[in-house]
Amino acid sequence: MPSKAVSVRSRLPPPPPKGCFGARHQLALLSFLGFFNVYALRVDLSIAMVAMVNQTAVKHMANETVSDCVKDLPTNGTVDDAAEGEFVWTPETQGIVLGSFFYGYICTQLIGGILAQRFGGKLIFGLGVFCTAALTLLTPLAARWSVGMLIALRILEGFGEGVTIPAMHAMWSKWAPPLERSKLGTFCYSGMHLGTFAAMPISGLLCQYGFAGGWPSVFYVFGALGCVWFIFWMMFAYDSPATHKFISRAEKDYIEKSIGTYEKPASHRLPIKEWLKSAPVYAVVVAHTCNNWGYYTMLTCMPTYMKVVLGFDIKKNSLLSAIPYAIFWAIGNIGGQLADICRFRGVASTTNVRKSLTVLGLWVPAMALWGIHWVGCDHSLATALLMLSIGMNGLHLCGFFVNHLDIGPNHAGILLGISNTLATVPGMLGPYVVGVLTNKNQTRFQWQIVFYIAAAIFVFGAIFFVIFGSGERQHWDHYEVKPEKDSEEEEETSFFLDQTKYQYEPLLMT
Repeated sequence: MPSKAVSVRSRLPPPPPKGCFGARHQLALLSFLGFFNVYALRVDLSIAMVAMVNQTAVKHMANETVSDCVKDLPTNGTVDDAAEGEFVWTPETQGIVLGSFFYGYICTQLIGGILAQRFGGKLIFGLGVFCTAALTLLTPLAARWSVGMLIALRILEGFGEGVTIPAMHAMWSKWAPPLERSKLGTFCYSGMHLGTFAAMPISGLLCQYGFAGGWPSVFYVFGALGCVWFIFWMMFAYDSPATHKFISRAEKDYIEKSIGTYEKPASHRLPIKEWLKSAPVYAVVVAHTCNNWGYYTMLTCMPTYMKVVLGFDIKKNSLLSAIPYAIFWAIGNIGGQLADICRFRGVASTTNVRKSLTVLGLWVPAMALWGIHWVGCDHSLATALLMLSIGMNGLHLCGFFVNHLDIGPNHAGILLGISNTLATVPGMLGPYVVGVLTNKNQTRFQWQIVFYIAAAIFVFGAIFFVIFGSGERQHWDHYEVKPEKDSEEEEETSFFLDQTKYQYEPLLMT
């Protein structure tokens, strides 16, 4: 009979194959570039809007009060001296245009998860990015046609992009070994925020120096890049290790033994009743929704805040608006690496890692938003706090955002679809609320109300997740087919395929 030390060692995850770049890393890179594209497509309108709208005409029409920070600037200060845009849209109209994307986005979240689970995530994810990119090419035409046509186009773009995250979650449930979920998932999804970082300054430059009249070139450039990415995705991405033509045998065995091999019975139904009774499911949904209120408010409205309140010109505005997302990307990836190291070495359980990173990713941004009020018109400190708020929010990627893969990997795509459906509501309401609060008075005080609301929602989401969240696989995540045990070695490692007792941390700490 083997000793206790040998028994414990045999139950540890199989060692990863030699080599630093495998098929799973190739998938992470391709999906990273995919999310880079879709978030560049999503945020480009936020920057272009500053150049598209005739702010002088809007202020004159509304007789609005301007920011005291702008009033205090010298006549040769940083207020934009560039030519005004061609559209006279009120702040409320701008909020509706910016939020319209999410009316389509919310409709295809659950559909994306279901389709990816049934037909595979490769095609669903790829078509989601491609449709969004192709429609983006039509934005200048739609805007000049009518504001209603632009809103309709943005809704259709939301339909396309809505399937992307659930489809990718479904793919990771087959590709990501449990102890690599944080770093692979975080790197993949951090493409959203590096895309945001790149799109903002590039969009600002294109608005001033681009072809086709400036701001239209923003949509032509990023739309074309998304279409090119689609070609490479369809050539080199695969739904699972089993279908990959060029994966090494060692890597394929490592992934499948770590995750297990699952087969969905024909009679299987979704455990909807169990989900409705599951506190960890509610914890993910609430944390996701609360996080997105603050995140989407900053994503869509910060360029406007930088111009009308802090008085930055469009070039400086786009650069300063972009820097926080580079910080977000860096902090998110560092957090993902540290999370998996802590879990692998037994420093903390998956549950504690997810809760700790969620708290840091939501509470620090909340405190930064609250602190903006106290720095007054100090441009440097106000900008630094905005950067801190968005940058530290990157830790949520390795907190609650990958938690679907912990509590229910067999249904991760659908669970993400459910949580992201509800978490899209802030994307629709946030910009509109900002427009209502700042419609008549573009003052620092009115904008601080916006920040207070976001900070309070951040804090509530973190508290709820700490109380009800979990990093353990739930009992409702069932169905499995175990391979026959051909040897004593396979018998000792059969715990990898035990769905109801899947937990590494106690073994690692033994």
